[in-house]
Amino acid sequence: MNETNGPPAHAAAQAHGALKDFWNGTPHVVHILIIIGLAIGVHCAVRFVRYFSELLITKSHEKKNPFGFVTQQPKFLTLTRLIVSTVTFAIYALAIYLILILEYPNSSTLKTYLGSAAVVGLALSFGLQGLVQDVVTGITLIFSDAMDVGDIVDLMNGVIGRVERIGLRFTKVINFYNQEIFVPNRNIANVSRFPQHGIWAYADVQVPLKADQAAVVHAIEGVAKGISAQFGAIILTDPILGNVQTTPGNWNYLRVQFKIWPGQNAVIETTFVSQMVNAMKAFDPAYANWQVVVTYRAMTQTRA
Repeated sequence: MNETNGPPAHAAAQAHGALKDFWNGTPHVVHILIIIGLAIGVHCAVRFVRYFSELLITKSHEKKNPFGFVTQQPKFLTLTRLIVSTVTFAIYALAIYLILILEYPNSSTLKTYLGSAAVVGLALSFGLQGLVQDVVTGITLIFSDAMDVGDIVDLMNGVIGRVERIGLRFTKVINFYNQEIFVPNRNIANVSRFPQHGIWAYADVQVPLKADQAAVVHAIEGVAKGISAQFGAIILTDPILGNVQTTPGNWNYLRVQFKIWPGQNAVIETTFVSQMVNAMKAFDPAYANWQVVVTYRAMTQTRA
């Protein structure tokens, strides 16, 4: 016996016939009410999915979610929102399919509409090659360790910023001007990631030997704090001052440590050095730029 004509197929045919009889035997007002009810149900389902996902994200900040496992928050946040978007799309697609089934119970009519939609979709696909590239690259970024939400990255196309979201279409970064930049995923060819969200800059300020050491230290601290207040969006933490040190060449220096936004070295190399030299001239009129040496050190961190 052919399985397609067995009990499951017979039950499906009966269900389809009952649905067709019911739909043809009810007025259009009932049709509208059913469709409105279905729309409300879909809306509630989408709201529930989004609420549940935000609950998981909130719990992940506490490193604990309702399932009892520990999450790596940035990647978990991105994956959760990706899954929510997929589930939402599936719910809407199912709702549209059910509406078509209800409105057009005649299978031949439905097949005609679906066939037309397939032809339109095929035509559109040729014009959406860039979108496909964005999606493929977005999935690769999400499931790889190239970058995570919260990282400060240089995307090698003039964009330096903190990653806010990795989506299927765009990657959203925030620069130090607090501007939102949406980079198409297909344009991300190389990623340079700055560990610990910044770089360390060290300014070694030579202390004039004949000057009052305490007064010089106070002046250096004042310039460092002034620069930090002036460029608060670029200098990420308060400056750290060390103690006065003596080199083998028998001259004293004091090291000022800054944590700065990547790519903004000019704030230290130009502005800070200029203001520091002007402040030191009060103690030594011959003080010059070469007496303030700026160096950088890579910041490292261990990823779990």
